[in-house]
Amino acid sequence: MNPLVDHNRRAWDARARRGERFAMPADAEQFRDPLAALDSNGWLTGEVAGRDVLCLGAGGGKQSALFATAGARVTVVDLSAEMLALDREVAAERGLNIRAVQASMDDLGALPAAGFDMVWQPVSTCYVPDVTAVYEHVARLLRDGGLYVSQHKQPTSLQGELQPTPAGLLLTEPYYREGPLPDSPPGLHREAGTHEFLHRWQDLLGGMCRAGLVIEDLVEPFHADPAAPHDSFAYRSWYVAPYVRVKARRRPRSGAGTARLIVASS
Repeated sequence: MNPLVDHNRRAWDARARRGERFAMPADAEQFRDPLAALDSNGWLTGEVAGRDVLCLGAGGGKQSALFATAGARVTVVDLSAEMLALDREVAAERGLNIRAVQASMDDLGALPAAGFDMVWQPVSTCYVPDVTAVYEHVARLLRDGGLYVSQHKQPTSLQGELQPTPAGLLLTEPYYREGPLPDSPPGLHREAGTHEFLHRWQDLLGGMCRAGLVIEDLVEPFHADPAAPHDSFAYRSWYVAPYVRVKARRRPRSGAGTARLIVASS
């Protein structure tokens, strides 16, 4: 295993043991309407019950349990054994059938080709050096026409200082950088103790297309509040959106049909 990735495995094991952000299972309210809890964009209508769903880089007892509650056949993959322990815990408590696999998201050779109707990936690609390797695995694992929903940290957000100045947000990290970002103090923009990587747009979006995935929609989840305290996540988000969420599909391998890139009009 890549030493940088192994560092993240140990970091997330520790975060799960401490019950930190993203290491907390779904709550009772979310289980009442699991699809609404998962999908604020309405992308999942009619695409869950009875489907084979891979929750990628998604340990922690939330996404896997919500999909299983909605009727999907669920596999969850995570680098951290402690994060996966939370998925197994929730599955046992609620009588859900969830397969948990410990693996890095850029090394999924043990999973079957064309074995999934959907891959669902919360923010996690920032923890591997090469996002294009993740996409290649996703494209191999999806059936033709299969859905890939993923969320990523925007590169500009990772370039910027954590606190805006009166003149705005200063960019202090180069866009064309290699290797992990400097460590971050605790906060909502970064996960302290982990190695995070800035991925450029040509890899975040272009890499998805080159792997055989067709982009259908893209949104920037809204977290901004210009009236929030100036040292807050919401105030910084007024200057730069922290995340981007992408909906894509696996292009047919046979070449039958026409792949389309759908761009929303302004």
